[in-house]
Amino acid sequence: MPRLAANLAFLFADRPFLDRFGAAAAAGFSAVELQAHYDHPPSAVRAALDRHPLTLLGINTASGREGELGLAAVPGREQDFAALFRQALDYAGAIGAVSIHCLAGAVAPELRPAAEKVFIDNISRGADLAGARDIKILIEPINPRDRPNYFLTRPEQAADLIRRIGRPNVRIQFDFYHAQIAGGDLIRRFEQHLPYVGHVQIAAVPSRAEPDEGEVNYPAVLAALDKLGYAGWIGCEYKPRGRTEDGLGWAKPYGITPRAS
Repeated sequence: MPRLAANLAFLFADRPFLDRFGAAAAAGFSAVELQAHYDHPPSAVRAALDRHPLTLLGINTASGREGELGLAAVPGREQDFAALFRQALDYAGAIGAVSIHCLAGAVAPELRPAAEKVFIDNISRGADLAGARDIKILIEPINPRDRPNYFLTRPEQAADLIRRIGRPNVRIQFDFYHAQIAGGDLIRRFEQHLPYVGHVQIAAVPSRAEPDEGEVNYPAVLAALDKLGYAGWIGCEYKPRGRTEDGLGWAKPYGITPRAS
């Protein structure tokens, strides 16, 4: 059965951040993923995880300056990325995260050859540091409609970069929402790249709401993941149409049911 995790940057967002952990547990989730919540002390996050209790998956590197989308592939910003990565690595270690999603950033088309080398070098160094702490590095293709000029846009590109980076702890964060917008053919492409997949996320297309509407047949997708032997977590990174709890009916067949108080 697919194992669903709550993305606390998107779900239960009507509550203060530290209250979302309890809400996720009460709704039936046993795992959560975060983004870049560095304004909260790691001790407070760890306490919330222990209180409920919840398995913590991953976090993101910070985006950079206002309006930036990460720095891992941005030429001339290597030192800035190194600082953001060190922040993420220390924070992940303090709260018990098992992965770090390194945001690649937006790169003008004429800078892409240079950006590719920067990205490979940055991720290689980061993977070596993270590997020493048994932490995985995730790279996520993000569709160019939502994020114009984002460096990494397709699973095929991510798989090629992973082969060239050559670190066993670098894997794809395969978001079916982004993959549908940037190419479709979801089940075949997921199967093709499964050896490189380290994490999965889902949301409806095109609305990015609960995965029970739109152009992706998620019951078929999740059944295919089971059949293919994917045993990792599936992050629910969608924007609820209303109150998160009111839209979780789609997840009931996958074991997400409210816990008895």
